[in-house]
Amino acid sequence: MVETLATLRREPALAGLRIEMMHGRMSAADKDAVMAAFSAGDIDVLVSTTVIEVGVDVPNATVMVILDADRFGISQLHQLRGRVGRGSGGGLALLVTDSHNEDTLDRLAKVAENTDGFALADLDLELRREGDVLGADQSGRGTHLRLLRLTNKKDVELIELARQDAADLIAQDPTLQRHPELAALIAGQVDEERAAFLERG
Repeated sequence: MVETLATLRREPALAGLRIEMMHGRMSAADKDAVMAAFSAGDIDVLVSTTVIEVGVDVPNATVMVILDADRFGISQLHQLRGRVGRGSGGGLALLVTDSHNEDTLDRLAKVAENTDGFALADLDLELRREGDVLGADQSGRGTHLRLLRLTNKKDVELIELARQDAADLIAQDPTLQRHPELAALIAGQVDEERAAFLERG
């Protein structure tokens, strides 16, 4: 980031512009000061890490360049580009990559052509799968779903039916006393960590 800042400050086309940086290792007070200056128009170009991903509302921010965009997930790219174009000046987000990987370029193209967060979440789910539905793992590699996929509409309908059946069964037999085999199966699948996760969710 320091190198990018230095490069931009040396760029003749940007001569006279006030260029500063912000990153997660700065103190909260320093980050607040930089954002206040950027919001007030005292900084023209802000070079930043993803610390600006959420909670930043600067109406006069109109252009964002995301370097190494291939390193970010679909949802994160969507969050990042949502930081610009919040005022009357419109917004433009440029996704920059050196990658020549066709899958990567296709993923970035789909992000570029779609601003619907729900559609992008579906795309992200399709590409990364559903993660561990009984825990906090984000990667689809840890999924506990063997015969179902959350990207398949019929499977989602089946899951909803099973969920309703489970709710009805628990309402009638909260401790599963009348269903000892089911209680044993659940105990074998849901450890304390997963149980706590489910309680939170």
